[in-house]
Amino acid sequence: MDLKECAQFANEVHDCYLATLDGDQPRVRAMGMWYADETGFYFQSQTVKALCKQIEKNSKVEACFFAKGRMLRVSGKVKFITDKAVRARCIAERKNLRDIGITDPADPLLAVFHLYTGEAFFWTFKDSMKEASLPRIRF
Repeated sequence: MDLKECAQFANEVHDCYLATLDGDQPRVRAMGMWYADETGFYFQSQTVKALCKQIEKNSKVEACFFAKGRMLRVSGKVKFITDKAVRARCIAERKNLRDIGITDPADPLLAVFHLYTGEAFFWTFKDSMKEASLPRIRF
């Protein structure tokens, strides 16, 4: 098992739950991940959302992808992407951004962030009492 398998599963499932911290209070929301690859997991949001403010204060997050009885949990740190080429690709690939008026990679409303380091593991119901011993993929 490696990060490539995690990325493949995340790309197939696409939707996840992403947890951040608001002070000492966890906040979880459903997200449509942009994509994953061997470098980690990429997301997009808008800077006016509480999600972005929470990440600015604490870059640690956890994402959970679930499909057909299999779960992928990914925890680690995120960083905001400022590279204009990556931001332009995000706009090109995510039509919903253009629908809300974000068409320029320099738009200050666009937040692109990358879960770039941490650990991931798969879980199924048969693993219910063995979570602590499941193999972790560090990236």
